[in-house]
Amino acid sequence: MSEALKLTGVSKGYNHGLPTEVKVLRGVDLSVSPGEIVALVAPSGAGKSTLLHIAGLLDTPDEGRVEIAGEDMTGVADRRRTAVRREKVGFVYQFHHLLPEFTALENIVLPQLANGTPRREAEERAHTLMGSVGVAPRADHRPAALSGGEQQRVAFCRAMANEPALLLADEPTGNLDPETSDRVFGALMTLVRETGLAALIATHNLELASRMDRQVALDQGVLSLRPAG
Repeated sequence: MSEALKLTGVSKGYNHGLPTEVKVLRGVDLSVSPGEIVALVAPSGAGKSTLLHIAGLLDTPDEGRVEIAGEDMTGVADRRRTAVRREKVGFVYQFHHLLPEFTALENIVLPQLANGTPRREAEERAHTLMGSVGVAPRADHRPAALSGGEQQRVAFCRAMANEPALLLADEPTGNLDPETSDRVFGALMTLVRETGLAALIATHNLELASRMDRQVALDQGVLSLRPAG
């Protein structure tokens, strides 16, 4: 079985008008297997968002290779990158970014319709996902009528809507109080375990990181295995 995500020798730098380039990533190697949840632990400014953007095909590395579900994305045309990103990668951010004019259910249905899924099938999957994280009774509510934890759980469902091979999450509970964060993270873990996809989750929360299968640390552009505990 192919790795859901494989990064090989990935490097990335930015100039930002400075006389010398700032290296954000330095030869990063990382694999995430189907069914595995990996914590990415990094201080602010260490490059975790850049790594996630490259892994999710939102950015390209200066050097190295990115493979999604066994497909090498090096030099691939933009149209194919967009298709792979839509079909095989789900994103969750610190803020939910739900569309305010649509209901919770519609926010989960819309990505499926864009991917060619029939409406009835899309609605059935949306109801199933919402039920698995305990927000099914809120299906007809717009985001403004949901609590922060409910909004984020709907965002998780939206990220899972097209049955991706890989879930990428950038501080998905960072905007929540500790009690809600713990509950919402549990819902995310349940979703990932039930679907068997691969997940790479960036977090500052070491307690949450300890609940994942493996931890990696990013510091000064270098990725390393983080010891348990």
